[in-house]
Amino acid sequence: MNERLRKIRKEKSLNQEDFGKRLGVGKTAISKMELGTYQITDTMAKLICSEFGVNEIWLRTGEGGDENMFTKIPEDDRFALNLGKLGRTENDFIKNGINYLAESEPEKLKVIEEFMKACLGIK
Repeated sequence: MNERLRKIRKEKSLNQEDFGKRLGVGKTAISKMELGTYQITDTMAKLICSEFGVNEIWLRTGEGGDENMFTKIPEDDRFALNLGKLGRTENDFIKNGINYLAESEPEKLKVIEEFMKACLGIK
């Protein structure tokens, strides 16, 4: 499981410190889990899967290979889950950004979409 944890972190382009912050643990804990010197608990495995959209069976067993790393959910469900996360945020940038997007004209949305894809490295 330690090697698969590293694959998730790398796939998400996060260093150990930032990955750990999202899970509520330090860089050292992530390092030890990746090295296999610290066992990944059931609670941590579930948190990893929830936070990063990882297929729990793949994390635990590697079943299905790397193409089975992430849980596949329909786009409408993905949108609803992400909207729920954003609705609970205290981050003013996110709140303002959602309002700006919702209130933008369609032609401006295309420009914003291309810019965001370029910034995030999305094709």
